[in-house]
Amino acid sequence: MHSLSPSTVDEVRAAVADTAGTHPRLLITGAGTAAGWGAPAAPADAIVDTTALSGVVKYAPADLTIAVLAGTPFTAIQQTLAEAGQRVAFDPARARHGATVGGLLATADAGPLRTAFGSLRDLVIGTTVVLGDATVASSGGHVIKNVAGYDLAKLFHGSLGTLGVVAEVVLRLHPLPQATSTVAVDAGVAEAFELAGKIVMTGWEASALEWCDGRLLVKLEGTEAGVRQREAEVCRLAGASARALSDEEAATAWESVAAVADGGPNATVVRIGTLPAAGPAVVEKLASATSSVAIGVHTARFEGGDHDELLARLHTEFGAAVTVLHREGLSDRSGWGPPPAPVGVLRAVKRQFDPAGRFGAGRFTPWLENEERAS
Repeated sequence: MHSLSPSTVDEVRAAVADTAGTHPRLLITGAGTAAGWGAPAAPADAIVDTTALSGVVKYAPADLTIAVLAGTPFTAIQQTLAEAGQRVAFDPARARHGATVGGLLATADAGPLRTAFGSLRDLVIGTTVVLGDATVASSGGHVIKNVAGYDLAKLFHGSLGTLGVVAEVVLRLHPLPQATSTVAVDAGVAEAFELAGKIVMTGWEASALEWCDGRLLVKLEGTEAGVRQREAEVCRLAGASARALSDEEAATAWESVAAVADGGPNATVVRIGTLPAAGPAVVEKLASATSSVAIGVHTARFEGGDHDELLARLHTEFGAAVTVLHREGLSDRSGWGPPPAPVGVLRAVKRQFDPAGRFGAGRFTPWLENEERAS
């Protein structure tokens, strides 16, 4: 298959323009860490490989912003920022496998820090994209309060490469915390959700509240004195089964959380969104699972293959709230369940941004199936 490897925004624009007549269907790829997300991509005429589109465009430490090209590995961004005592408050599992910032935006991925800081929907303040007719469009800017223009970041967040090529991203930054602590509490699902609710209500500002392997993990960040005070309060509230983990134990615990999102032979991984109050009943039904208990985001891994019927049941129960992350245990090309009520908005956005159907055919089948066949 013909492959394009642009390294600048202008080269992305030229690649899209030059292939309009010869290679109309394009598949956007990055590090490949989300190839199994959603429904499988349909055959394309050419690949736009964004991994050469890498590097820092502008870093303004005093403004707490950084602009990077979309193919930049997220871990490289964090390493650059750490030298100045800053970070993007964002910790998706795929980052440790080389995921790019553009790919993370396109998949709407996030990790346990979503509890306190949200996803890239909340942390991207500017975006430059290239559309199917080679138009270069930008929104936002390089200052946090800039809200001018059409918010492309929110439209492209979770678009799975179906609207255009994300070329450049401006990120909001936070200072690195002076201290970090993880408190682990042995707890069943219902108990963990109840305790997490109490912690939220106290205002102790946990950065992450994640249930995994029979434990509630509470991440606390801030000043040394502040973290130690909140650590003691959480342990007092949670009771005898609570204890602060050593740095090594904490790293192992959070790696276990991330590992649930990893695929494997004959494994299927899904992410389900629910109202927080519905979380305990949902998580009880899942196999190997982690749950951001305060906000109702649950990731589950099913081993052993032959999961088509299981996925169909999840679609019946949770509808559009189910996202396939890894499909090694699925035999068909399904990814999404019955179209949700607002699917007309999704189709209208697709027609507005990519009327020729150039990008990402198949990724939202069957929701965009009619549009893809018509283009």
